[in-house]
Amino acid sequence: MPFGLANLAMTADGKIATANRAVSSFGSARDHEHLLELRATADAVLAGARTVDSAPVNLGPGPVRFRKLRRQNGLAEYNLRVVVSGNGSLSPQAEVFRHRFSPVLVLTTERASPANLRRLRATADEVRICGRREIDFREAFAWLREEWGVKRLLCEGGGGLNDALFRAGLIDELHLTICPQIFGGRTAPTIADGTGFGHLTRAFALQFESLRRSGDEAFLVFSRSHRD
Repeated sequence: MPFGLANLAMTADGKIATANRAVSSFGSARDHEHLLELRATADAVLAGARTVDSAPVNLGPGPVRFRKLRRQNGLAEYNLRVVVSGNGSLSPQAEVFRHRFSPVLVLTTERASPANLRRLRATADEVRICGRREIDFREAFAWLREEWGVKRLLCEGGGGLNDALFRAGLIDELHLTICPQIFGGRTAPTIADGTGFGHLTRAFALQFESLRRSGDEAFLVFSRSHRD
């Protein structure tokens, strides 16, 4: 399997967007730079359809200096881009499709209608069906490794996608930026929404690695704990 990293910024009360999702980008310039530094270590960047549809993001490596950093790390200048859309409703007009510097792959399921599949196949470089009702991420990760040579994969959310990856045991390292805001809201998304773990004994265990401060933000790194 590819080495899975997740990178997320959250408020002090654990939210990654406001309840109405009108605010989803709130980290500092340093936090954005940190994101691009992490992208410069990854063969592929993964995001959910809602994340890609709701903001003008292209999931690319960013400015020239980060593309140079990728080459210094022994990687291609541009990373592969992977978008998850369980029902295939991802808009073909999304910003990620307007920049053709690297392939864009879409992971979906058999729930995707024929019309949605046609639209995506006309736009994406490849559409991969991985599962009937829910995406089988272990199958998808294995396919990315075997067919596309992905050894390091960076996930950038949202919360539903993160939850699925935690439950599948595919996140090896978590980078978490804590920002000095409180959003509140019972329905505001968190870093891991979705089904979750029903029992404490099954929770995804982490091991603390590092903490550094930049301005009013805290940058934490956790690795997956392999303790029984």
